[in-house]
Amino acid sequence: MTIVVDVASAPVTAANFLAYVDQGLLKNASIYRIVADCNQPDTLPAKIDVLQFGHLMQGKEYPTPLPAIVHEPTSQTGLRHRDGTLSMARFAPGTASSGFFICVGDQPELDEGGKRQPDGQGFAAFGWVEDGLDVVRALHGKAEASDMLTQPIPLLDVKRA
Repeated sequence: MTIVVDVASAPVTAANFLAYVDQGLLKNASIYRIVADCNQPDTLPAKIDVLQFGHLMQGKEYPTPLPAIVHEPTSQTGLRHRDGTLSMARFAPGTASSGFFICVGDQPELDEGGKRQPDGQGFAAFGWVEDGLDVVRALHGKAEASDMLTQPIPLLDVKRA
């Protein structure tokens, strides 16, 4: 798959992702979470469809080989969570570090003002899948009863083209 990283619109978030790529920090990472309709309770204020990858979440934290970054909301970048958008996973603003996700379908509830995150600040979109969205969809089709995969899918290689 080929991903475009929008350095101009989301400079901090894009630089963070590229640092993980350039330093080889995603070679031992995996796709570890697939969020789909089948594994979200109906009580959620907003269901989403995403494929999450990077360093495996540890409870309510992400391991941080690199420091966490400031939050770049969609109101600041002008980017939106559309089909194939690449974005940062986070808990609170300023905690994003080594977790990334790709949207499957349009996900406006992940934008600033959306209902997925209680703080309303949304997630930091910073790129998109240019080629290989069919692979993303095929992987998303492997969703399990829990959003955390029992067998994470290893990332064999992540590099700049």
